[in-house]
Amino acid sequence: MSADACSESMTGLYSIITTIQPPTAAVHTLLDRLRPLAAPLIVAGDRKGPVRFEAEGAIFLDLQAQLASPFELARLGPVGHYTRKNIAYLEAIRRGATCLYETDDDNAPLTSWSLREEHVEAHRIDATGWVNAYRCFSDQRIWPRGLPLDSVVASMHAPVPMAAQAESVRAPIQQGLANGSPDVDAVWRLVLDAPFDFDDGPSVLLTAGSWCPFNSQSTWWWPDAFPLLYLPSHCSFRMTDIWRSFIAQRCLWELGLGVVFHAAEVVQDRNEHDLMRDFNDEIPGYQRNRELAQVLADTPLLPGVDAVEDNLQRCYDALVRHAFFARDELDLLSAWRSGLAQARRGG
Repeated sequence: MSADACSESMTGLYSIITTIQPPTAAVHTLLDRLRPLAAPLIVAGDRKGPVRFEAEGAIFLDLQAQLASPFELARLGPVGHYTRKNIAYLEAIRRGATCLYETDDDNAPLTSWSLREEHVEAHRIDATGWVNAYRCFSDQRIWPRGLPLDSVVASMHAPVPMAAQAESVRAPIQQGLANGSPDVDAVWRLVLDAPFDFDDGPSVLLTAGSWCPFNSQSTWWWPDAFPLLYLPSHCSFRMTDIWRSFIAQRCLWELGLGVVFHAAEVVQDRNEHDLMRDFNDEIPGYQRNRELAQVLADTPLLPGVDAVEDNLQRCYDALVRHAFFARDELDLLSAWRSGLAQARRGG
């Protein structure tokens, strides 16, 4: 592990990425924005490297440092996998994080990017079922990765029913959009791919009964939602953050809360992708996202913040029973919960 003088946050904010390459231009831009906030960037490395991550304000957890950490999840979880990010989450919580901002190494903050607060002004979306939140920020043909394909056309023909007046809401999970190369599915990329910028617009709130996938590209988390950070390993790479988002939304409903979407706050210079491989990785979602949401909606959960971890467990138990995840996922989830307890104790 390497760290510099900016190893502890003065604001409670920590940023999280995972990478297999040296600091990118986007990462340097992010660090430039984090330094005035005295907010460290925790970087989870992996088997492919890098060996070092030399950037002021970054705390680098190479694979050996992760395996030597107090978190059993670091040793049980797969390597060569995006879910190494789970260890960075735990490390930030161990260091006393009161806000986590996660992103990727190809996303650079726009000039509009700034430290967010858990309480925010947002326009409530009055809808149930599947909602294309991207339509609140563009009238063009676009949809988020994870939206069922049979909902796409319908979402293009009717405006999202958004309240005329904003209200102050508490939102422990908030999603910012990405310009340049937004997080869309492989079908969009294969058929419509082009540089894309969203319009500016007011933030919107999805409440109980509204489903919209959110990703890990530019996402803010506060402590009541920290247990819901967990990224599952026993699913395709392209589904891990999307299926997490559905589980998190379902658990937020039991707090009387929902997810807030913001206009674009980063621009993505997208790392190279094999689009057909992305498509194949997304097939489980194309086939089963509706079913997954229905399983979650039908799973009895308990109200209140003290029940968040138990509700997370209930969601995974149900999804394992319905073969969305292998049973081994429950072992990783148990290690995640143990790791959370350790991290909250600071050890």
